[in-house]
Amino acid sequence: MPAAIQDRPTAQAGRTPLVVRLLVLATFVVILNETLMINAIPRLMESLHVTEQAAQWVSTAFMLTMAAVIPITGWFLQRVTTRQGYAIAMGVFLLGTTLSAAAPTFTVLLAGRIVQAAGTAVMMPLLMTTLMTVVPEQDRGRVMGNVTLAISVAPALGPAVSGLILQLGSWRLLFVAVLPIAGVVTYFGLRQMTNIGEPQVSSIDWSSAALATLGFGGLVYGLSLFGEGDAKLGPTIGIVIAGAAAIAIFVLRQLKLQRTGAPLMDLRTLGYRTFALALAIMCIGFLAMLGSMILLPLYLQNLRGLSPLQTGLLLMPGGLAMGLLGPTVGKLYDRFGSRPLVLPGSIGMVLSLAGFTQVSMTMPYWQVLALHALLMVSLAATFTPIFTLGMGALPPHMYPHGSSILGTLQQVAAALGTALVVTVMSARAGQLVADGAAAASAQLSGMKLAFVVATVLAAATIVVAAMLPSRATADAEA
Repeated sequence: MPAAIQDRPTAQAGRTPLVVRLLVLATFVVILNETLMINAIPRLMESLHVTEQAAQWVSTAFMLTMAAVIPITGWFLQRVTTRQGYAIAMGVFLLGTTLSAAAPTFTVLLAGRIVQAAGTAVMMPLLMTTLMTVVPEQDRGRVMGNVTLAISVAPALGPAVSGLILQLGSWRLLFVAVLPIAGVVTYFGLRQMTNIGEPQVSSIDWSSAALATLGFGGLVYGLSLFGEGDAKLGPTIGIVIAGAAAIAIFVLRQLKLQRTGAPLMDLRTLGYRTFALALAIMCIGFLAMLGSMILLPLYLQNLRGLSPLQTGLLLMPGGLAMGLLGPTVGKLYDRFGSRPLVLPGSIGMVLSLAGFTQVSMTMPYWQVLALHALLMVSLAATFTPIFTLGMGALPPHMYPHGSSILGTLQQVAAALGTALVVTVMSARAGQLVADGAAAASAQLSGMKLAFVVATVLAAATIVVAAMLPSRATADAEA
């Protein structure tokens, strides 16, 4: 067993270790930035004189970098101490934020976002690995409920927070506001942070790192291009196929390294049935969440005429409810296990998305708010148990690899959800416009069909949830 795990301290039951609290706070701050720029696209187009397609890259590049960097975090986190990993991640994030705030050109802004994302990519695996190492099994649900605030609520709140900040002035304020907060979190974090275990000396297979970057990065990039028009459909499909092919080669390389050396991403984690099932529900859940995050602002702003601020305020209660329920859901998991939470959560997710298939030009805003809140509450009831259950099914030395796989597939699911709903909506709307329908009614019909597809996919989580055990330990897995 690795030294980092052998020497780990354990927390007292009922208390959240300080190191985990610090990592949760830092992770919330950095992950918030993943969706912070969604509402800033018009400002960027005007200020930096770029097209809408180019401006979208401030979000696409962030997600792309996350997908490319997270696969190597399992190796990275085994080589450094907790304090070193934290210092490097937050230092890189602060550098990227400063670069973005002062960017004189769009190219520099894009570079800043890529640097920001590289730091962000380390934080979630660092948090998950540390939590699983220091928190006793009987208390993990409660602590993981707090983690839900960082990894699920932060991206949900990003558009709402940016809508509020943009009312005050330039898009640069989005970075200026984050910079001092991240700086204070980094300073106090380093003062209070304790190391969990000792780093291990291990080599990295650079061909695996290159394949992971090309494969996962290429797949996310290709998926992000869907919906930009038929003219780009051929190259887009080619990029997706190339990314998928690189991932296939990467998988074969990891299977070989598992027999002869140290794999970059240990795929033996997928042999633990509970982890694999939890991973499937997490991917579908993030697909549904990110898909709705794309569709609802389009519906509310383009078809209903709301401002970004009004849209953010309408959708904010759902995100806040998700965060506030996280700790409660975690305590319920510790007491009752996963099934009493994940099954109702999966059903609620399906009912919410099914409700959105009935959107119209006159749907009352309270219904939109209620359906969105139901979706967020359902996801809260789902995410905390499956993260805890899935990671708990792994042996301790697999934690870094498990969190790396979870983080990577989370980004792929987010990109796939975005690509899926945009493609379905655009294809349906384009077909109706060609048949002579008005643009607004065609887009509305496209949104309805996109929500139908999301509902059908979400229904699969009910089946998978029924297969989950209420609890799992590494020793119980084959």
